[in-house]
Amino acid sequence: MAPKKRTSKKSAKSEAVKGYIKGAGEVVEQPIVSTIRENFMPYAMSVILSRAIPEIDGFKPSHRKLLYTMYKMGLLNGARTKSANIVGATMKLNPHGDAAIYDTMVRLSKGYEALLHPYVDSKGNFGKFYSRDMAWAASRYTEAKLAPICTELFKDIDRDTVDFVDNYDNTMKEPSLLPTSFPSVLVNANTGIAVGMASNICSFNLREICETTAAIIRDPEHDVKSTLPAPDFIGGCQIIYDEKVIDQVYETGRGSIRLRAKYEYDKSANCIDVLSIPSTTTCEVIIDKIIDLVKQGKVKEISDVRDETGIDGLKITIDLKRGVDPDKLMAKLFKLTTLEDSYACNFNVLIGGVPMVLGVKALLEEWIAFRIECVKRRTFFDRTKKADRLHLLRGLEKILLDIDKAIKIIRETDEEAEVVPNLMIGFGIDQIQAEYVAEIKLRHLNREYILKRTQDIKDLENEIAELDAILKSKARIKTIIVKELKAVGEKYGQPRKSIIIYEDTVKYEAEAESVPDYACTFFFTKEGYFKKITPQSLRMSGAHKLKDGDEITQEIEFSNNCDLLFFTDKAQVYKTKASEFSDTKTSVLGDYVAAKLGMDEGENAVYMVATKDYKGIMLFAFENGKAAKVPLEAYATKTNRKKLTGAFSDKSPVASILCLDEDKEVVFTASSGRMLLVHTGALSLKTTRSTQGVAVMKLKKGHRLFGVSNYTEGMFKKPQRYRTRSLPALGALPSAEESSGEQLSIL
Repeated sequence: MAPKKRTSKKSAKSEAVKGYIKGAGEVVEQPIVSTIRENFMPYAMSVILSRAIPEIDGFKPSHRKLLYTMYKMGLLNGARTKSANIVGATMKLNPHGDAAIYDTMVRLSKGYEALLHPYVDSKGNFGKFYSRDMAWAASRYTEAKLAPICTELFKDIDRDTVDFVDNYDNTMKEPSLLPTSFPSVLVNANTGIAVGMASNICSFNLREICETTAAIIRDPEHDVKSTLPAPDFIGGCQIIYDEKVIDQVYETGRGSIRLRAKYEYDKSANCIDVLSIPSTTTCEVIIDKIIDLVKQGKVKEISDVRDETGIDGLKITIDLKRGVDPDKLMAKLFKLTTLEDSYACNFNVLIGGVPMVLGVKALLEEWIAFRIECVKRRTFFDRTKKADRLHLLRGLEKILLDIDKAIKIIRETDEEAEVVPNLMIGFGIDQIQAEYVAEIKLRHLNREYILKRTQDIKDLENEIAELDAILKSKARIKTIIVKELKAVGEKYGQPRKSIIIYEDTVKYEAEAESVPDYACTFFFTKEGYFKKITPQSLRMSGAHKLKDGDEITQEIEFSNNCDLLFFTDKAQVYKTKASEFSDTKTSVLGDYVAAKLGMDEGENAVYMVATKDYKGIMLFAFENGKAAKVPLEAYATKTNRKKLTGAFSDKSPVASILCLDEDKEVVFTASSGRMLLVHTGALSLKTTRSTQGVAVMKLKKGHRLFGVSNYTEGMFKKPQRYRTRSLPALGALPSAEESSGEQLSIL
């Protein structure tokens, strides 16, 4: 007998472990496309279809689950209950946690004030949508019920108007959509961010939406703008009407609508009260920005700003200094803060499980098709119920013709189980009818009961005929929808909250942007310090105070109301206004430009340009002997951009920068001492800022272009010596008679 093979405990244990995690540590190559498809795509589709994008009823799944739970709890007509009870009950349908459910309830509530027509009638602290810091109370402290308008969401839900599906654990049924009797998808604002797409639907006035939808049903060619002039926002802010933008939103579902805060001027207190703000911002953001502008010196007309929001609603108070024009100040604040902001529309809605970006009219047409199907299903449900009732009464009618026979059959039947079959045989009725007859009470076997039931048969026949006619006629279904829309608009409609103002009435006044304009001289030093000094101060001042080793490289006489461009050694340019710098004296160092403009770490300003109209030429000379000529207008921007990258080519270090009013002669100097006199007209003008330029000066090995300077008459005794007919050229060394004297100093 062969001896048994011994196995150590250690090896046995390792084999057991290997048996459970077979293949652990192995690297398996897998195509990235299939990995994304198998792992990421299911998640992305779940977020799009089941979480972030609203459907044609205007609700995301989280909204629908919450409202349906409240409906089943009897909160449509009953008293309020603690929000914690609602949150707990909703978790039977929504497995995402109590915090997410309560957040959803808050945003649908009347107290939060985010919706034109809130669906949750709340009591307690539910925060405010216009405040970043005003937090809502915990769910155990607040109470809620459904708002009256929710009647229009659930009125037909028990009449087979929509499909019901299983909840996440298959223990309950929930509606896949709500049979809303008005286009709620456009009545209340809705925002969602999915994977690879988003939705941002602005709100419209309920009465206008109902009127517009009814008009489209009657006339498919109806002009939507005639009955729906613009969106309507809960905050009551002003809408700056731009016809092109409104047309774009109505046709494509995308566009940016400009919103503006509404304010009043209190003359007695010399303050401005901001009473409404765009729904895209908050009080705290606006106040913080105003404080920042005051600290930077950009807004000098304000003495104090505070949040006075209270029981009467939103209120931001801005105290003014004496003599300040409030309208001019607000024009400035509209431009510099989010008191004027844009609402980016993106009408992305799930239609039959497919995300689609639709315009207003297309979205209303989809809702009409959805509502037509709801009304059809409701009508068919009612017809089926009435047909079943008629079927029972027809069986009863046969029995009532000979009640004595029915009584005799029942009395002569020995077993209770045989009563129904015997009635079926005796009167030629089916089992359902026989069951109904057998349950009739003796007290109903009288003439009055018989006559009433006979009349019910006639009424049911007429009603069924009417319902059949409705099912066969699409026009009659549309008429029903129009009547319901009219009723909803009259019952729940409210006046517009957002006032429409037109583009030509809101142009900024030039005075609102004006800054004092006076003569001044700009000084820029080698180390990057800047001084702005008035002529009076300059005449009374002495020598400039500079850091050790520093020197003034540029002195420009200009005015306070101009743009300043600072070119840096990182091929970038920073733009600012001269008025952003304070007037100073020669006895101070001045402003350090890199710190003042927030330049990147290690970046230094090397050249300054002052301009108002951006007319002129920028000449960049590079150490490799090339030069680039770029129009100054290439640095003008329509927006107030503070920094432009790619100001010039970074392929070779820049040796010198010049700003010229027009083409003229300049002197190129190499490290070898050679000089070249070139007219800039010989250099072609490039529209691209980052152009590498053209070769101008030939350089011997080990040498570089040292700099370029303006040529002035008398700089050279024999200027022709340094000119050339073609470029690039080597240049000439200065003669002995020219090498002495200060006229050759170009640095």
